[in-house]
Amino acid sequence: MRVIDADGKQLGILSTVDAVKRAMEQDLDLVEVSPGGVPPVCKIMDFGKFKYSQSKKDREVHKKRKSQQLKEVKLRPKIDPHDFDTKSKLVARLIQEGDKVKVTIMFRGREIVYSEHGQQILSKIAQDVASVAMIERPPRLEGKSMIMILAPKGG
Repeated sequence: MRVIDADGKQLGILSTVDAVKRAMEQDLDLVEVSPGGVPPVCKIMDFGKFKYSQSKKDREVHKKRKSQQLKEVKLRPKIDPHDFDTKSKLVARLIQEGDKVKVTIMFRGREIVYSEHGQQILSKIAQDVASVAMIERPPRLEGKSMIMILAPKGG
């Protein structure tokens, strides 16, 4: 097997017994790095320290990763202008945080007859957040609800 020293210097091709002996002399472990190579490559290192630093790197990568979630904002067709502004600001904030937003207008009873009013409300929200969001799925009537999905721009 090809053996690499703890400093990164190649020691050459050694027998398994010699490689293990060298690792024990340095009070380190012999770790197989590339088992598929001809001959296999082993490295003399502190395996516990290596595993610790690897898990630390993995945690750091996991911490920096931002998963995109689908948040939902529900509206009614007879929404007050002030309430509409509040919901519009909420949608903009959620999108700026990097999440997708599902805007739902819920119709009750005979309100479904005026579905074009719901369409107007959704298009107004899309206009209000157009600087930070794009329409991923246009408004569509599904049962007694009208749904539109907005996603952050440039990502």
